[in-house]
Amino acid sequence: MRYMITGAGGFIGGAIAKDLVASGHEIVTFQRGQYPHLDALGGTHVVGDLSNLDLLAESMRGCDGVFHVAALAAISGDPAEFEKANIQGTQNIITACRREKIGRLVFTSSPSVVFSGEDQNGINESTPYPDSYLADYPRTKAIAEKLVLDNCDASLFTIAIRPHLVWGPGDRHLYPRIIDRAKNGKLKLVRRPGMKIDACYIENAVSAHVLAMTQIAHNVDCRGKAYFISNDEPIAPDDLINQFLECANLQRITPSISPLLAKIAGYLIEKVYCLPFFTSEPPVTRFVVHQQATSHWFDLDNAKRDLGWLPQVSTKEGMKKFRESLESEEERVTSS
Repeated sequence: MRYMITGAGGFIGGAIAKDLVASGHEIVTFQRGQYPHLDALGGTHVVGDLSNLDLLAESMRGCDGVFHVAALAAISGDPAEFEKANIQGTQNIITACRREKIGRLVFTSSPSVVFSGEDQNGINESTPYPDSYLADYPRTKAIAEKLVLDNCDASLFTIAIRPHLVWGPGDRHLYPRIIDRAKNGKLKLVRRPGMKIDACYIENAVSAHVLAMTQIAHNVDCRGKAYFISNDEPIAPDDLINQFLECANLQRITPSISPLLAKIAGYLIEKVYCLPFFTSEPPVTRFVVHQQATSHWFDLDNAKRDLGWLPQVSTKEGMKKFRESLESEEERVTSS
């Protein structure tokens, strides 16, 4: 089979590309820059922007399906840029699929599309989109997800995968940000007993995407639907974060900030960073604080039933693999 992956220069997209090649598939990747690790995989690699509809259509010509992973995932920024990348970019993917008669589209979404600022305790996919959002990323991802699912019909089978807090070898966002803050003494955890979150090891996220691509070709029950994906192991946030710190040989930390204080700080910092003389990303926002102060774990029964998916790598095993990959990378850097 021949598949196109957008955003293959990123963590999830790159891992999907690697998995497909290992399984004997041909790949076409579409991303904003050139990446040596993609060139090493073989296949065709296109540098472009999602706003270029003609280039998108030309790139996916002859493909059997498209994995649309690319997105603007910053915690703040110009709303118009989020809309351009996440909404118009996704609409262009759909239009290009129809132009080139591509029959299958797997969209990488996020559990944040249904996040209202409250706890997500064992919720499933029946949870509705909220009336308002705390940030432009979840707002535009929700619109994009709805576009994808509403466009499911006899000529284009679509599905949305919602992996939560993806981590593991190759992570250049979640883990590095946690470690950087810890090293600089800026990592603070919200103190709220009983809170739980569930993250997703990269191999589990990839297998869900690949299974989704296969299942929408044969299983009518999963077409036009969204699915939560995680490790199915809810734990306390500080437990997960301290496991990351142990991977970096850093000292454990304990939650110390009250939810109310965190929310006030997030609101004030976000407002201050809206002033014209601030050009960098704020260290924290309302959205980030509400995410840190609430539970996030999900009922995965629908993915297990409709996709035949199960998380194959436990958090314990994933941490072992992650630590080994970090040690291997450190040895490579030291010896070079």
